[in-house]
Amino acid sequence: MDIGIDRFSRHLVFAAAAIALASGLLTACGKKEEQAPGGSAARVVKIGHAAPLTGGIAHLGKDNENGARLAIEEANAKGLTIGGEKVNFELLGEDDEAQPDKGPIIAQKFVDAKVAGVVGHLNSGVTIPASAVYHQAGIPMITGSATNPQLTEQGFNNVFRTVGRDDQQGPAIARYLAAKYKPKTVAVIDDATAYGEGLANEVEKTLKAAGVNVLPREKGTDKTTDWKAIMTRLSGMKPDAVFYGGMDSTGGPLLKQGRELGVKAVFAFGDGACTEKMKELAGDAAEGLICSQAGIPVRAASTAFLDAYKARFNTDPVLYAPFTYDAANLIIAAMQKANSVDPAKYLPELAKISYQGATGRIEFDAKGDRKDAEMTIFTMKGGKIEPLAIIKGGKSIPFEEFIKAGARK
Repeated sequence: MDIGIDRFSRHLVFAAAAIALASGLLTACGKKEEQAPGGSAARVVKIGHAAPLTGGIAHLGKDNENGARLAIEEANAKGLTIGGEKVNFELLGEDDEAQPDKGPIIAQKFVDAKVAGVVGHLNSGVTIPASAVYHQAGIPMITGSATNPQLTEQGFNNVFRTVGRDDQQGPAIARYLAAKYKPKTVAVIDDATAYGEGLANEVEKTLKAAGVNVLPREKGTDKTTDWKAIMTRLSGMKPDAVFYGGMDSTGGPLLKQGRELGVKAVFAFGDGACTEKMKELAGDAAEGLICSQAGIPVRAASTAFLDAYKARFNTDPVLYAPFTYDAANLIIAAMQKANSVDPAKYLPELAKISYQGATGRIEFDAKGDRKDAEMTIFTMKGGKIEPLAIIKGGKSIPFEEFIKAGARK
């Protein structure tokens, strides 16, 4: 997921990164607190989390934060000792508003606070500029939802993700669309962000390779809610399918207005709009939509995670909380393996880790991408997002077979 990157944010990246490097702010990653769980002194180890907590996709940002928070609270309940000291983890949560220029600012704020690691950001367009600051400061960063390939193509050894990439997700949804519905003509729309445009590009490329006619690209923004002009134009072109690269806050109105204006095509979306919020925003028009996710569905996450999340937050996870939960746990597990909370010491352990998380076995390749990441295809049925198939190793596995095979433990 993401919001696009502009020239101003790039200037912020280099300025903030230079400050982080020059100030040498990672000399200490924790401090002593007077009291800790159990009554004894413990080292406070700060872990940052950033996502949009206000605005149209705040529900997704809060879900991500909840996943990380649950992992931190569970670790603290265990009373861990690292490097011969009791540790108490503290989650520092920040609202990046899904704005690219906020990414480096919040990253620098985390550096100043001497965090030992970062979970986030949610959007690729925010994560990419922020990642340069973390790289210069030497802070490991794991995102549980940023899917743009550019993030891990920068050569940064401290950047990881627990989800797949859009050059995996785009072909997966495009091939499913082509095989299932056999469209002759497809309209592709994006929200002009790094995520939306990047994912739409992958879908278009895959469809064209399959011999499908793709209409000239239509564009909105990450704030567009009036799609009437585009939908009126498409209604006259009669596409068999429409793919939208963007978030649910804009995808919902697009779908609703498309149906109202007579667009009879099957509508398909990426992970940013693969939520039950689409039912709220699009009404009955949401029924039958097709969408993808760069990972396993929430309901395929471990039972222990799902039960703990529901007990703690009195609701079910929305989308990527299992992946941010794993991200926070990966940081803690790497610290335990290195027997140190020093980023320079635990980073090598993180890079080579093999960890059984709520979303399955997690290992990273040389770029920091998750090895063998699954993709999931969903439909909206009865107002609920229901998984249809898991794409793994290029093969489509019916969801129920995936579950029966023991994927969920």
